[in-house]
Order: sequence, then structure tokens, then C-alpha cells
Amino acid sequence: MLQEKGIRVNAVAPGPIQTPLIPSTMTPEKSASFGNQTLIGRGGQPAELAGAYVLLGSEEGITGAVIPVTCGEIMI
Repeated sequence: MLQEKGIRVNAVAPGPIQTPLIPSTMTPEKSASFGNQTLIGRGGQPAELAGAYVLLGSEEGITGAVIPVTCGEIMI
């Protein structure tokens, strides 16, 4: 029904992303190691999510998709 009205429903599921809230909600030690457990060895940057949003919002985008942006972590 939504597709017929040109409405697409999608989501981006970010993993550990280094935002200004991270240091304000953690101890300095925990904030310094935020994202180190990922395969790329660091938290992602907000700009690294842009491609997923652009794809899902474009005419080439699809509907009913969830794109995980997880810094290399496997989503199952």
C-alpha cells in the first residue's frame, strides 16, 4: 500500500558511531577505547553513514531495507 503512494520504508542500523554524545556519557577511559572492538579498530564517524542514507533516499533506492553500518562487525 505504501509503495503505491511512493512511500518507501527503510532504516540504517548504525553500530558504534563516534558522536559528541559518546564522551559526555562515558568515563574518559571508556570513551578513549570506544569502538576499538570493531574490525576497523575504531568507532565510525557520522559522515560514514551518509552513503547509506543517500542510497535509501535516492530513486535507485529500494524499500523494506535495513542497512547495517557496523565498522566491520558481522550482523546476524
